[in-house]
Parts: sequence; structure tokens; C-alpha cells
Amino acid sequence: MTQPFYRYMMKYRNSYERDELSLFAEALYHDHDFPKYSSNYDDISNYLELTSSYITSMSLFDEVWELYESNS
Repeated sequence: MTQPFYRYMMKYRNSYERDELSLFAEALYHDHDFPKYSSNYDDISNYLELTSSYITSMSLFDEVWELYESNS
């Protein structure tokens, strides 16, 4: 079984590099409504598009999703 996207992203949290990826992971950690157990692209993408204010571009999510899929 594939680990949830949220769990995958937590490995980028508290990084010494303060890049878009680590800031995105930190924002997910603080978002208590994020679908933490989902591995579904559409569910997570819709959530981010409709309810989050911390992601500046959905292209960032798409890039991270490709990493997630290639490492899962």
C-alpha cells in the first residue's frame, strides 16, 4: 500500500533549506483540515485549489506529486 501524500511530504519538513518544497510541507503540517490519509491526486488537488491559501501555484503541487509517485 502506498503511504499517504501527507506522510510522504513530512520528510521535507524542518529542512535546513527554506525552499518552496519545505515551506509547502510546513504549511501542510499546520493545516489541520488537510486530507492526511489520502493518496488520491484529485482529492488533494481539489482541496488545495478550493481551500488552501498557502500554495502559491498548483504547478508546485504537480511537481511534488510527480516526486511522490516516483518514490512510492
